Order: sequence, then structure tokens, then C-alpha cells
Amino acid sequence: MPLTPRGGVAPGDDLRYLCAAMDPLEVLRFLLDPARLAVVGALASAPDDTDGLAWRSGRPPDEVVRILGVLVQSGLVTHDGKRYHLDVEAWRAVARELPQAAPASPRVAFGMTGEESQVLGRFFRGDRLVEIPAQRAKRLVVLERLALEFEPGVRYAEAEVNEQLRRFHDDHATLRRLLVDEGFLDRAAGEYWRAGGRVPVE
Repeated sequence: MPLTPRGGVAPGDDLRYLCAAMDPLEVLRFLLDPARLAVVGALASAPDDTDGLAWRSGRPPDEVVRILGVLVQSGLVTHDGKRYHLDVEAWRAVARELPQAAPASPRVAFGMTGEESQVLGRFFRGDRLVEIPAQRAKRLVVLERLALEFEPGVRYAEAEVNEQLRRFHDDHATLRRLLVDEGFLDRAAGEYWRAGGRVPVE
């Protein structure tokens, strides 16, 4: 059945969503609700009418109508007289407008090739490593970069290694272990030193 105007909204619905088009962050806030997400998920899998969406999402029809009303008014959903459709281009436009995380700091790419810098850009924000790569090839690029923080020929106490690595990621113990396991650092008698990796040209 097509959407029809209604005189009110359920308790908890935010009236500001019923006004003009939502900005990208408002779309995310709107979706951070299981009922709304269920309706959008049902609609994403296939266009449908209100009754069909209510059945597939497990939500009451009047609740589905309210949710669709917000999405139609925001330009994210269209109605062809029979069924509702997600406007894919509108959703993509919302995604493009979302705030972007800060890129990797230029300092992170120091001493690395262009291809390696692209890999680092996926895992660093500013000077911080936001994720330790699961794929070994990418993880080796990250470890190669971290190894550059240690001077060849210099011996470091474990606390010094931890301090250097903590600047990049809170899980310094995992990074230290990986650097040793992959041969970038070696250790003995509580000391660590560079055992592999390149030496950047000044």
C-alpha cells in the first residue's frame, strides 16, 4: 500500500527527521535503531509494498509507514505507485559526504616505496596505526615501516621498544612480538636490536 500522511509519530521518533533531507550523520543516527535497520535491510534486498516490508522485517505496518515516511522525505527511498525502492544513487551520495578519516601522516611514508605507502595509507590515520593487518603481505609492509624507528647497531631495552611502538598502536606487545617473529628485530638478555629491514637513505 502507498504511504499516506499520518497525524503523529510514535514515542521516541525524532521529529527533526521528518523535515528536510537528512545530512549524512543524521542518516547514520537514524539507522542506529534495530527496527529502522530491519526495514531498510528488507528494502535493500528487494523492493516491496508496506505489507511486504512489514512481513519481511518483522515490524508492525504502522511502524514501517513511519520509517518509510522519513526515508521518502529524505530522498533515500522512492515509491512507484506500487512498491518502495531504495534510491541507490542517493545512498551513494550520502556515503560520499560522510566525514573522511584523516589520511596517514607523510612521516609514515618516510623511507617507503609508493606502493608500500598506499598500503600504509589503509592502516594509518595520522601517525597512528588503526589496525594490524590480518594479511601477512600487508602486515610485513607495516612491520617494515615500524622497524625504521630502530637504529641499526643500537641495542634497546624492552621498555624503550614498547615506548617507540606505543606511539603507533596501544598493543605494543603484539607489534614487538611480530617484529621479532618476522625477523625485523632480534632479542637476547632483555635487549632488542634491528636484525632486518631496510636502512633509509637520508
